[in-house]
Amino acid sequence: MALNPERILTRHLLAAEGYVTLNMPDHALRELSQTQDLGDKRYAACMLRGEALLLKNDLRKALDAFREAHIERSTELDALMRMAWCFKRIDQLPQAIDAMKLAYQFHKDVPVVLYNLACYYSLAGEKEDALSWLGRAFRMDRQLLKLIENETDFDPLRNDVDFQHLLQLTSSQK
Repeated sequence: MALNPERILTRHLLAAEGYVTLNMPDHALRELSQTQDLGDKRYAACMLRGEALLLKNDLRKALDAFREAHIERSTELDALMRMAWCFKRIDQLPQAIDAMKLAYQFHKDVPVVLYNLACYYSLAGEKEDALSWLGRAFRMDRQLLKLIENETDFDPLRNDVDFQHLLQLTSSQK
């Protein structure tokens, strides 16, 4: 019986996904290293590699994997969000903002995209942009208000009068 390369590839990817879920990044990376000729599964493999590398706290290599995924599927929200997440944590906030702006171009209707832009602008000290994006995110989904209390990205604005006003205004709306 001949081995089906597509089935073997699928098994490696499923195994890698399982290992990522079990917080076993080295095992996941080992599975992914055995994959070849990824074809239409290249995006999934890059995302899995990125997630495994995040588990190892290797942010720069994870970022490279997410960039590869982005090249494969330039409009996919997951790749753009993970890229931004990595950029923020390696102190490349302008690139995190750029990644989220790109995500917004393709996903204008996803409130968390606007919320993350507000977070990153807050960290960058861009109060007006942060409040603008946050207000728009709240108009799309007031449930995001529940995240604010524990969101350290808004610490630079926490005591700002305009920030407090936006929170009060949003919480008073029905």
